[in-house]
Amino acid sequence: MADNADEDVQERLKSALWFAVGKMVDEETLRRNRNVTPQFIGALTELVWAQIENVAMDLESFSRHAGRSTVTTDDVLLLARRNGDLHGIIKDFVDQEKAAKAKGKGTGRR
Repeated sequence: MADNADEDVQERLKSALWFAVGKMVDEETLRRNRNVTPQFIGALTELVWAQIENVAMDLESFSRHAGRSTVTTDDVLLLARRNGDLHGIIKDFVDQEKAAKAKGKGTGRR
């Protein structure tokens, strides 16, 4: 029974991904005056799905290796380490969020 529920959730997620990828591709094709086939959108969706699965497994492995059961921003930064630009963007975002959180705590009641 749990397998059926998991498969249902996976199919719903894939459908949502297909819709999102299709929407982005449609916007780009209109902007660039190009055409794509539904097969292209399906293949791109499968490619993105496979990448998401790989990223998820890597993040789980990193957190397990660190002795944690929860993925943290450190795991995400470790995953992005080989892409300098992406690592920089994520690091800047994490630093901004930490600064905002610290600022919010500093303005509490006394």
